[in-house]
Amino acid sequence: MEVDVVDLVIVGAGPGGLAAATEARRAGLGVTLLDEQVTPGGQIYRAVDAASPRMRAVLGEDYAAGALLTKEFAQSGANHVAGASVWNVGRDRKVHYLHRGVNKSVEGRHIVLATGAMERPFPIPGWTLPGVMGAGAAQILYKSAGALPSQPVVLAGCGPLLYLLASQYLNAGVKLAAVVHTTRFGDYLRAAAHLPAALRGWRDLRKGMRMLSHLRSNDVPVYAGAKDFAIEGVDRAEAVCFTHKGRTHRIATPLVLLHQGVVPNTQLSWSLRAEHAWNEDQLCWVPQTDDYGQIDESGIFIVGDSRGIVGAKASAWQGRLAAIDIASRLHKLPARDRSAREAAVRTELGKNLHIRPFLDALYRPPERHRIPVQDSVVVCRCEEVSAGQIRNHVGLGCQGPNQTKAFGRCGMGPCQGRLCGLTVTEMIADARGVAPVDVGYYRIRPPIKPVTLGELAGEGA
Repeated sequence: MEVDVVDLVIVGAGPGGLAAATEARRAGLGVTLLDEQVTPGGQIYRAVDAASPRMRAVLGEDYAAGALLTKEFAQSGANHVAGASVWNVGRDRKVHYLHRGVNKSVEGRHIVLATGAMERPFPIPGWTLPGVMGAGAAQILYKSAGALPSQPVVLAGCGPLLYLLASQYLNAGVKLAAVVHTTRFGDYLRAAAHLPAALRGWRDLRKGMRMLSHLRSNDVPVYAGAKDFAIEGVDRAEAVCFTHKGRTHRIATPLVLLHQGVVPNTQLSWSLRAEHAWNEDQLCWVPQTDDYGQIDESGIFIVGDSRGIVGAKASAWQGRLAAIDIASRLHKLPARDRSAREAAVRTELGKNLHIRPFLDALYRPPERHRIPVQDSVVVCRCEEVSAGQIRNHVGLGCQGPNQTKAFGRCGMGPCQGRLCGLTVTEMIADARGVAPVDVGYYRIRPPIKPVTLGELAGEGA
């Protein structure tokens, strides 16, 4: 079957993908953007165009600012294929996706992957109980459906999103039973080394201080430096337990929102056999690219949080930078124009990266919340493989994540290791006494998303 060929195919309509599309169209490139969601914006700007004034007020000015990006994209003339589930990207730059139940393909002279980030696993006792979910997932529920907790909620973990969601919930009238975070004095000392650079991004620091002040002014109980988290409950969450200043605390609640940062969504880059490195600062795998985001002269670029966590604004500037390089390669951007435009983009990108090392150091997830101590804790939710089973596999000779599939089906469920991959890497590294880079990650193969044989057989135009 004949496949359409366009200058640029973009996967993902978050900040990086939208900015790459508009910049490419500005240079006159033909662009097709594929995204699973019905409306553009990604997770960070999810449903921003349809958001009511009330919702925009609750979520804040940073969320509302996303409407400028989606408007620019809508006016760009890029071909937007909404509701497209990409299940394979090949080195031949052909992209296969499902759209309305039909398998389709498109080929790009260049490709930009802007698949964003996902919440880091938080494997603690009880984390699989109903009533326990990620803070990011709870935020998405509000953005997409206006859903808010009807009973007091506990937010637990670390990272900027924890405080952002807490502040947004207060704006929406949600009762917070407590915010329990793991940041300790030692974390502040570690982050202090990066404070001079962070002060260059003082606006972001000011936003963080305002969120903390918002919690205090609403008398929300805040427990700092907490550890030893566990969720109690039989059929669903009933309470969250933790240790704070040497004392054990138990807060009754039917809803616990866990969060300890976000990590790159690297499934597509792994499936492309791109080289990846272990980022010790962000405790995750990141694909290796050149300065513009390209994988080893493949014509395939990675931008935004799927290349390493940089935040929404920096993701957008990375998207523009990749588009500038692509337009130049396709001889659509004269050298003089490229030089001026690239300089302006790099300046803005730099402004939005100053604070990142500070945040990485301050909100570093504790090891015991990444590597479960209790053997009973479920690590692979799809196949119900526990921490004890994985450690037993290592004792029997398992050397890395791929072997856990043979030992006990870990990572072989519908998510293909997205939810357990980092945990399994760090657990095996810890048990073997080696670095994560010596353990590796799952070997990811297409289809990246579930696809039926009927859908594969029924490829349409």
